[in-house]
Order: sequence, then C-alpha cells, then structure tokens
Amino acid sequence: MKPELRHLRYFLAVAEHANFTRAAEELRISQPTLSQQIRQLEKALGVQLLDRTGRTVRLTDAGTAYAHYAQRALRDLAAGERAVLDVQDLSRGRLRLAVTPTFTAYLTGPVISAFHTRHPGISLDVREMTQDRIEADLLADRLDLGIAFAGTHLPGIEATALFTESLSLVVGPHHPDTGAPGPMPVTDLGERHLALLSGDFATRRHIDQHFADHHVQPRIALEANSISALTEIVARTRLATVLPDAITHEHPHLTPIPLTPALPTRTVTLLRRDSTYQSAAARAFTLQTVHWAHARV
Repeated sequence: MKPELRHLRYFLAVAEHANFTRAAEELRISQPTLSQQIRQLEKALGVQLLDRTGRTVRLTDAGTAYAHYAQRALRDLAAGERAVLDVQDLSRGRLRLAVTPTFTAYLTGPVISAFHTRHPGISLDVREMTQDRIEADLLADRLDLGIAFAGTHLPGIEATALFTESLSLVVGPHHPDTGAPGPMPVTDLGERHLALLSGDFATRRHIDQHFADHHVQPRIALEANSISALTEIVARTRLATVLPDAITHEHPHLTPIPLTPALPTRTVTLLRRDSTYQSAAARAFTLQTVHWAHARV
C-alpha cells in the first residue's frame, strides 16, 4: 500500500498537536480511526514515525524528516489546485493578503478599494499581523502576499520596494506645540509627555531605537495597541505621539512636527514566497500596488 493524501494530513495533524485526541477532533474523525490510519502509514513506509511512549506524542527522527516532505507536498498540491482553478481574466479568484498593523491606518483602504473596484470578482482575505508571522505564513502557503518593511527576510521571501515612509512628532489641536515652527530637536522630547504604540509594533521599536541613539528618555504617559485609539487620544489631549507622516494626512486635526535629527526612513515592501506559483489575482495586485506606490511618490 502506498501512502495517500489523507495519511499525510492525518500524520501532520498529530505532529502539530502532539496528541491523538486533539488531532482527531480537528480532523472530525474518531481517535481509533486516526490511530489505524497512522499505523497504515508507518507500515507502508516501514518505519516508526511517532513515539507514543510518553505523555505526549513526539516525532521520531524518521517522523521529523518525513514531516518536512509531507508539508511541502501538501503545499505544492494546494498551489497546483489554485493554478488549475485560476482564471486569467480575473472574473473570479481569491487573494490572501496580510499587512503589518500601522498600514491599516492609511494604506490598506486605498489599495484594497482600488483593487476591488477593478476586480470585483476576486474574493479578498485581508489580515493584520506582525512581519515575522507574515513571512512564516508566506513560506507555509497560508498567504499569497504581504505588505511590511524592508530588512533581513527569511530565506525564500522575495521583497519588492514600494515607497519610503517617514515619521514625525504628532500633536493635536490642544497641544502647546501646535503651530510651533519646526523642526524640533529630538532631545526636547525628554520634556514632553508622550502617548506611543505598544512594543508589539515594529514602529514602536523603530522609535525606541532612535531615542536610544540620541540618549532621549521620554515620559511615556500612555501606550496603546491600536492606531485609531492613539490618534483619538492625541486629538483630544495634550499628549504627543510619533507616527508615520502618512497617517496624519488622513487626520487633518493632527499636526506633524519634524524632528531633528529625523527618524530614519523605512522602505515599505510587498512580500511574496519566492519560486512558487503566483495566481493571476496576486500578479494583478502586485502590478497595481507597485503602480499606485510610484504614483504617490
């Protein structure tokens, strides 16, 4: 007997959960059936894939090696299915896209709106997640494209530069620095009360590094894990923040004040998995987004 697709899916589910019961629940089959299928796979291969002697199920050395190829086989088959179903005229299809959190405040809306208007038959799955997870999900074929920042990427990730993003101090109408001539020395921020994004954001780490480079210890009065919450707070209080300039363009009640030295700019990139099938929808989105980015520069 040769291994079948269901054997691969069953084996990978057990490997992921390290537990037959939870894997069976996910697969919606009985535990005895799952155990029988795994034994059939091991018999077909002539090796033991799972160590069942402990409290949890673990992969054997052979199981670890086989899991790598099983995952790759299922990814390639899924890509093949999408290739067969792909419609070149874009009358239908699906695009799985992820963006890092700050982009939802100014980039996702215009880009998705333009694409949907042009290709209404394409179903869009848009998610917000960290750059590390975007790259991991691209490699695992859980995403088609991602929008994040240039830098050191995981092997197998291809990046296309879109545009350069700059950041400034941002104040609302009630802040005493509103209307003050800029730029402001970054060392002056040691005397300001700031509201900043939480450490979950790559933008916050970028800001913190700039402060550290210039020996600035700001008074952080508030942290938020939501761009919309942060902009509302700054608009209604005397707190200042630091955000990409593009966000203030969407909020006329907020005023950007350049800093000196300025925060280093960042290159926004479109990410994809290298050397893999790219659907017509992904190709169309890439082309449109690159054109949109060049037009805004």
